[in-house]
Amino acid sequence: MEKIIRVGLIGFGVGGQIFHAPVLTTVKGLELVKIRATKPEQINVAETKYPKAEIVPTSEEICNDENIDLVVITTPNTSHYSLAMQALQAGKHVVVDKPFTINTKEADELIALAENKKLILSVYHDRRFDSDFHTVQKIIKNKFLGDIVELESRYDRFRNFLRPNAWREEEAPGTGILYDLGSHLIDQVQILFGLPEAVSADLRIQRKGAKAIDNFEVIMHYPGIKASIKGGMLVREPLPRFILLGNDGSFVKYGMDVQEEALKAGFTSLTKNNWGIEPPDIWGTINTELNGQHFIGKIESEKGDYAAYYLNVYHTILGKEDLIVTPLQARNTIRILELAMQSEKEKRTIDFSFS
Repeated sequence: MEKIIRVGLIGFGVGGQIFHAPVLTTVKGLELVKIRATKPEQINVAETKYPKAEIVPTSEEICNDENIDLVVITTPNTSHYSLAMQALQAGKHVVVDKPFTINTKEADELIALAENKKLILSVYHDRRFDSDFHTVQKIIKNKFLGDIVELESRYDRFRNFLRPNAWREEEAPGTGILYDLGSHLIDQVQILFGLPEAVSADLRIQRKGAKAIDNFEVIMHYPGIKASIKGGMLVREPLPRFILLGNDGSFVKYGMDVQEEALKAGFTSLTKNNWGIEPPDIWGTINTELNGQHFIGKIESEKGDYAAYYLNVYHTILGKEDLIVTPLQARNTIRILELAMQSEKEKRTIDFSFS
């Protein structure tokens, strides 16, 4: 019988309710035993959906519980560092929601502590497990477009009003969609092409009365490759999720991975058939030359599976696998965010540096 890893979840807002608890509880071997929830509506949902888990009001009741092996932190960005530090100091393995921390100094301290205590530390970059990203990886690996010269990746929303009391919309470190959505895209580019030589950014506040960045374009410069990530809150007509250009052809993909909407509707991979499989109407279009033949058509999307992230964390804790999402990779995503902010402030391209 496989070892049971007991999990404590700190934070039960949208992240905890939609993206963490329903995913990690599908992984055999992970048992959600405690949830820190503070608002009455959160407590009601937690008690209804996870009746075997104990609902507690403080993070201390999770970090100081000797029976808990893994602590998952899904709280506002400014608290990631302090809560992860608290959990690591208590001897727990830790998963932190993205973005890892507010700055690289905090990330470096957490990485050093985890290494010193020989604990697993990872960051929930679940978008690595999107169907469309897996498809892009396949296209690049198999050179379906020849040598890649340009990638454009977008993550947009349309909300032309401000949500009251939303911490992501306040003027504070780590708020705005650059940290929220841009961190996903930067992580994906880093996995595709490694660390960039330089970073350029155009960051804006477009909505009336907004305080935090709600539009971004970040260009990551590589030898022979331009990788740009974009996002905005005023994009009503969907734009391509991915544009991939090579010296033999192009790939264009509309539509988002289907897992998020399924999770929001209350499904999991255990309760919905064809989990992570995109419908043909949002498969990407490829126009290229393959084996001397010109080909234009749809390319079937690969299967997405967010649970693969938590399965990897579980196997890594058992010593059977290496982490897919390492804290160093997540730390370097934060570094690129810092350089993007510097680029906007100084109105110039910034050479990549680790610190």
